[in-house]
Amino acid sequence: MTAEAIRDAASAPRRAGGGEDRPLRVALLTYKGNPFCGGQGVYVRHLSRELVRLGHRVEVIGAQPYPVVDDGVTLTELPSLDLYRQPDPFRTPGRGEYRDWIDALEVATMWTGGFPEPLTFSLRARRHLAARRGAFDVVHDNQTLGYGLLGGPGALGAPLVTTVHHPVTVDRELDLAAADTARRRLSVRRWYGFTRMQRRVARRLPSVLTVSGTSRREIVDHLGVRGDRVHVVHIGADTDLFAPDPAVPEVPGRIVTTSSADVPLKGLVHLVEALAKIRTEQPGAHLVVVGRRADGGPVAAAIERFGLHVPDRTGRRPVEFVKGLSDRDLADLVRGAQVACVPSLYEGFSLPAAEAMATGTPLVATTGGAIPEVAGPDGETCLAVPPGDAGTLAAALGRLLDDAPLRARLGAAGRARVLSRFTWRQAAIGTAEHYREAIARTAARPRT
Repeated sequence: MTAEAIRDAASAPRRAGGGEDRPLRVALLTYKGNPFCGGQGVYVRHLSRELVRLGHRVEVIGAQPYPVVDDGVTLTELPSLDLYRQPDPFRTPGRGEYRDWIDALEVATMWTGGFPEPLTFSLRARRHLAARRGAFDVVHDNQTLGYGLLGGPGALGAPLVTTVHHPVTVDRELDLAAADTARRRLSVRRWYGFTRMQRRVARRLPSVLTVSGTSRREIVDHLGVRGDRVHVVHIGADTDLFAPDPAVPEVPGRIVTTSSADVPLKGLVHLVEALAKIRTEQPGAHLVVVGRRADGGPVAAAIERFGLHVPDRTGRRPVEFVKGLSDRDLADLVRGAQVACVPSLYEGFSLPAAEAMATGTPLVATTGGAIPEVAGPDGETCLAVPPGDAGTLAAALGRLLDDAPLRARLGAAGRARVLSRFTWRQAAIGTAEHYREAIARTAARPRT
């Protein structure tokens, strides 16, 4: 959907009565809904809110960790056995926790080293939707891609639209490349066994939404989905929350990133190495990571190897991890940084890039995956570097830390780019358009 079409749709008067402009009843499915860790929970929360603001009725149906939804959005909890919850991941449920055969399948898949949630959530969702036939005009699946969602409107009670942020096969390839032993490679293959199911399901879907042109190409290449069935609807930042605020003081030398330490594709190990290089000339440079602390693995080893675990003269550690922040605290953290960084080897979109740019914080980002679609041209709205190159990343970060006018210019240009291209209202308008197309396509299909 073009920017012009989005503006026209947003400003067009609504026709009285039914027809194309009537409010839709939307079931939005998500097998994981945590809005503070990972893009899927963020997507569900903000898209559902903006769909409601457009006049639609949205019910989010999700499993643990349950989604957070805003006023006007209904949340229906569809519980799993929550086998990966903290502080007891990979737990064995007690006998009294088993409710049916789906629970048994969930545990058995975990015991064999697989990841069961996409399949088992899809089976529970199918049963739930079948029991409520006629309650929804459209079912929107958020990257479950489970066998339970096949069968068309007859099985689910409404047409299906699916969002694929990016093919998980990309994560699988990167994790296999990072595995340093045969045993680890076998474990990775078992864990990602569900990707075979997702490929089979994706090829049978009538309508797939994705968040970038890069993801669209990879869905076609990796999942084998026909190109005419894959449509790009850009997502965005909450530009009211993530906005410049002169009252928030800038912290000298602060670099902020959002990353999971144990996910190789996030590239955090390269950012840690870059920080060590920067600190030889700018000892005040320090990194705040929004995400889980690295207790082991390459990131933890790099932090120790470069001496970044030792507090400096002010008592501050050069690398700090924070999690569980409120929305406001997260926005303030990003605002207060001199530089935001996205060091990922690959991203299907990169919400952290859009959110940092929306606050006016200058961005250093790699060219991995769809990041350039979000961050824009090097030297205009960001500084762009190749993925996996710690030396070039260090040079770009050091340049921004040294150059206040450049930070101001890139920060202002970055926010302007987000406002013009990447907002949740625009995403909701484009998504609703594809809902109506799916409904019309189903209505035109001959009954059998």
